[in-house]
Amino acid sequence: MRKPGIILLLSFFVITMSGCAVNFYKGKPGEEQKIKQLTTKLQDLEQAKMMLEEKLSKEIGDKQVLLELANRGLVITMANDILFDSGKAKLKNNAYPVLDKVAAVIKETVPDRDVGVEGHTDNVPIKHSGWKSNWELSTARATSVLHYLIDKCAIAPQRLSAIGYGEFRPISANETRHGRAKNRRVEIIILPKEITKKSYEELQSKLSEEAKTAEESKMTEETVK
Repeated sequence: MRKPGIILLLSFFVITMSGCAVNFYKGKPGEEQKIKQLTTKLQDLEQAKMMLEEKLSKEIGDKQVLLELANRGLVITMANDILFDSGKAKLKNNAYPVLDKVAAVIKETVPDRDVGVEGHTDNVPIKHSGWKSNWELSTARATSVLHYLIDKCAIAPQRLSAIGYGEFRPISANETRHGRAKNRRVEIIILPKEITKKSYEELQSKLSEEAKTAEESKMTEETVK
């Protein structure tokens, strides 16, 4: 089944990002208006980031939530343990307050932005939880978050997309327990205005299909062995 998805990296004029800082370099005549427009768009995401830092200060301090302003938008990374039990796709009760805070900022600060939800796992094979693979599990988790944002937080479904990447987009090495824990995560991305929901879904669906193909190839190789 084709799953909707996200991510489109942008090439903005001449721009560098380091943490929250955004540095603009002087460009050619006529680009001043473009830079002003870009500054305003980034300020919207920066304001949302500041509000989330305030609302989620405890979770950020406990390293359960990470915020990053990147080219693809404002990325809210949530550790799997705060959202789900091992091998499960049903949200834990203590996930609700965290998602409520995120939803409040999305609705109040960036009401015109589309939002992507991405599920990720480590590379430990599925054995006892009933899922066919990590790919299905990560997709189900992303969808669970999406439904909560729609059903409980009243975010318009037209703004949301969900996709699962399984083990194929790690942010740390899977060789250690700590690395695997970092890879088990859900990312909520508040998209820049330049990234439409359609373009996000088209590219992410392609990436998701590539991940699924890689998963199936891996399973075939293991069967042959």
